[in-house]
Amino acid sequence: MTRIAVIEKEKCNPASCGNMLCARLCPINRTGSECIVKGSDGKPVISEELCTGCGICQNRCPFDAISIINLPEDLTKEPIHQYGQNGFHLYNLPVPIFGKVVGIIGKNGIGKSTAMQILAGILRPNLGKINQEADDKEIIKYFKGTEAQIFFEKLSKGKIKVAYKPQHVSEIPKQANGTVRQLLKKVDEKGKFDEIVEQLDLKHVLDNDISEISGGELQRVAIAATVLKEANVYFFDEPTSYLDIKQRINVSKFIRTLADKDTAVIVIEHDLIILDYLTDLVHLMYGKPGVYGIVSMPKSTKLGINVYLHGFLKEENIRFRDKQIRFDSRPTVKKSQNQELVGWEELEKKLGHFTLRAEKGAISQRRTTGILGENGTGKTSFVRMLTEEIKPDKGKITGKVKVSYKPQYLESNSKELVINVLKQAIQKYDIHLIRPLELKALFMKRLDQLSGGELQRVSIALCLSKDADLFLLDEPSAYLDVEQRLVVSKILRDLMEHKGTTALVVDHDLLFADYISDDLMVFDGEPAESGNAKGPFAMEEGMNLFLDDLNITLRRDKETKRPRINKEDSQMDNKQKKEGKRYYT
Repeated sequence: MTRIAVIEKEKCNPASCGNMLCARLCPINRTGSECIVKGSDGKPVISEELCTGCGICQNRCPFDAISIINLPEDLTKEPIHQYGQNGFHLYNLPVPIFGKVVGIIGKNGIGKSTAMQILAGILRPNLGKINQEADDKEIIKYFKGTEAQIFFEKLSKGKIKVAYKPQHVSEIPKQANGTVRQLLKKVDEKGKFDEIVEQLDLKHVLDNDISEISGGELQRVAIAATVLKEANVYFFDEPTSYLDIKQRINVSKFIRTLADKDTAVIVIEHDLIILDYLTDLVHLMYGKPGVYGIVSMPKSTKLGINVYLHGFLKEENIRFRDKQIRFDSRPTVKKSQNQELVGWEELEKKLGHFTLRAEKGAISQRRTTGILGENGTGKTSFVRMLTEEIKPDKGKITGKVKVSYKPQYLESNSKELVINVLKQAIQKYDIHLIRPLELKALFMKRLDQLSGGELQRVSIALCLSKDADLFLLDEPSAYLDVEQRLVVSKILRDLMEHKGTTALVVDHDLLFADYISDDLMVFDGEPAESGNAKGPFAMEEGMNLFLDDLNITLRRDKETKRPRINKEDSQMDNKQKKEGKRYYT
């Protein structure tokens, strides 16, 4: 059995645990050996050779910074990469397949981006030898007899040329100057500037400075810049973040066209509906975030996603989650006749060149209403009118309610500790919020030290812990991984039921919106010019209206009941369109 010892250094705080509590408790240390010693950074170092796996240091660490892991018996090789002594371990790699789009699914912090960067040649693996990069021969030998061996052989001989779209597109303006046109012209190796710009709907921003475009526009610029490079293996790390649903489907169709007999594509994606729609095969990644990650063998996309939801790899006999993730095959729910909580009468608001109009509508008590629509059609502005942050030019809001609001863009420049920010949530909602959102490990971090996903979870807990009649959440799934999105969905539904309160949720993850919503509002119009708010509708009516605009149909997977997009012009797609039932019931 292989045993690894990992210390998450950002969590470790020796000064606050009585000076290396782990070392003082270690039975091996008590015999006079040095299993746990103080490192050069003042934090502990654990010898994996001397460690017996007793678990005392792991169980007694007040900061949950230590993990002693007994790996699966068939995992006999050294890790493909290890981040320093007692650092994160990555085992195995996904493999690009020519003619296919291969997806990677897994939690945040499990090594997905690390695996992709190794394949793309951005990160040189060390094969578990700390501070010692492996050369091409060592890497090829490590993967002897596998598809990865062939890939790395071709890569070392220059037969494979890669193009890589990074995860954090927000960093691009810090590294590139000038207009969108100048950036894309500079990287265009194919001479397909006009064609790619047209396909990704970038004409209207070509003369804008890179630093002045929105997150969604920046994402599409990053995809365009990647595809304009002459390559035969393309890597896309979270290509749909910041994009609305319409853009996600368009980008998915576009990326699919790249894969042919001479070209391979690998994608990391957290939106399950899009991952299902976009990929042919998937690799599952499991382990413990921040500690270790293992890449599974490839599976067909349908099977792979279902296995991931079940949490059990049959071939490897590995259970990587203690319970299945289930979806309800809900019957069609008619619009509620519950008492009205807040309403509006023919609202109109002009914001610069943009005009928002909202038909007469109302939100009922004890309901969760989802909001779907393209970017730039006024969803966030509508929410801000309900909070009375901005006043309508025409019409009025009826009903006075106490509102708790989680904005779309999260402020992270505060030096306040998470434990202080979430004081009320910790006191009142430990079981409902703190534990399921796994926030305890963040208590002693400052807000400005949090990642996007950590800050999102803190913001959701802060919003939902407040005393309010109406909870408004703007894009709560952003930065969260698949499992965190499903956890937030369940928390939201359970807490609204527990409190007897109401929620209004704007989001672009169709599965997330489907899971949480009792009713649905739909926004349409001309992005950045005009927006029309319609509803709320009963789910079937609202979804049919929204999906009609996207020209797609949804069905449920027979095994897991998760929503799936039908293949365009398939028998099921045509049948549902003919019946006028784009949304499964």
